[in-house]
Amino acid sequence: MRMMLVGAGAVGESIVKVLKWRDPERKWLEYVLICDFDKGRARDVMDMMEGDSRFACESVNATDKEQMKRLIQEHRIDFVMDAAPPFASNFIFDAAFETGANYGSMGTWSVPMEDPAYGLGIENSYTEPMTKYNFDRHEQWKQKGNMALICMGIDPGVVNVFAKYAATELLDEMTEVHVKDGGNLQIPGADPDAISFGFNVWTVLDEVMNPNVEYDEERGGFIVEKPFAGQETFFMPDGVGENTLVKVEHEEVVTMARYLKSYGLKKATFKISLDENLITALKVLDHLGLRSLKPVQVGDVQVVPRDVVAACAPQPKDIGNEMTGKMLVGVHCIGIKDNKRKEYFIYQPFDNQESMKRWHNQAVTAQTGFGAAIAIELIGRGVWKEAGVYSPEYFDPKPYLKLMEESGFEYKIMEMK
Repeated sequence: MRMMLVGAGAVGESIVKVLKWRDPERKWLEYVLICDFDKGRARDVMDMMEGDSRFACESVNATDKEQMKRLIQEHRIDFVMDAAPPFASNFIFDAAFETGANYGSMGTWSVPMEDPAYGLGIENSYTEPMTKYNFDRHEQWKQKGNMALICMGIDPGVVNVFAKYAATELLDEMTEVHVKDGGNLQIPGADPDAISFGFNVWTVLDEVMNPNVEYDEERGGFIVEKPFAGQETFFMPDGVGENTLVKVEHEEVVTMARYLKSYGLKKATFKISLDENLITALKVLDHLGLRSLKPVQVGDVQVVPRDVVAACAPQPKDIGNEMTGKMLVGVHCIGIKDNKRKEYFIYQPFDNQESMKRWHNQAVTAQTGFGAAIAIELIGRGVWKEAGVYSPEYFDPKPYLKLMEESGFEYKIMEMK
């Protein structure tokens, strides 16, 4: 595999660290071109590879398709890994397709309407629903003989694999899948008013503040509601404890409805635990128009409000050493086995202090990068291979889980009573 990484943020950094560790003898990872808008950042990540000659760096504008195509061709890239902010994803996806490279991502771009209708029908609230741009081009990718694997981080990503495993190995019929993203991360002694973005600022502003989506076949399909709907408490195992969760927009509800209907799926939701300070901050930013992508005139210059927020907010790569606790992400799967109702929670716990010690990355970003790296390894070794556009539920989950066990990327299966 000759890979181009687009986006050298904290998750991109985590991905290449795991890839280098997983293939020290260069059996399947031949070359990695680390790209970022800030070449200095790309160079910093390359330097973390400690002189490994497989790793090079370049600057790139991830919205400049032609520039990316030139780099793909010049460096003979056969796999493009998209770790850039979501607004750039379609450009990267198209650059890979037009140069005949395979493609991977951790999420997709979506565009809500200025006045969402809410209620039944995702198309009534989004001009570009999540995953649609990609799946609409499935036949084109298939005819060309190349593969795009979208949604391959932790969630979406690892949880999609867990759901497929439950459908094929644990249950005769799986009727519901509910993704739960939580944890008990905290910064001891922190200012009680502090605000932290555990993930890419752009991504948080989109997926949390966009209208949220769930799948409910009995109610007619995709149901759209306002941000922070569906609040519930859920008890997380492994000492994490009770989490208060809310629905947000996330690709799993779309991809699981696409691939797991044949196993009986009728309901799918995604819920995440959000700090109250962050929720308050996001609401204020939204009401002030600071989430907007439309430039505003400030004196003699035009600025994009969201760019200002993203530049001023604490960066995920700079948060870590002071945090204690765990991230815990999993799927609550409900169905029938031997004519009896069964419920399982399959989850991946990730301790922040262990993550900082081993990977020098905080748990939220390292967990995501690790999930993506395992999928990249399966692609690089030719285990997951199919022309077209897919998400992880399409493939056999067992090779992925085997790599999780082999690499110490712990997961657990808990039957719920």
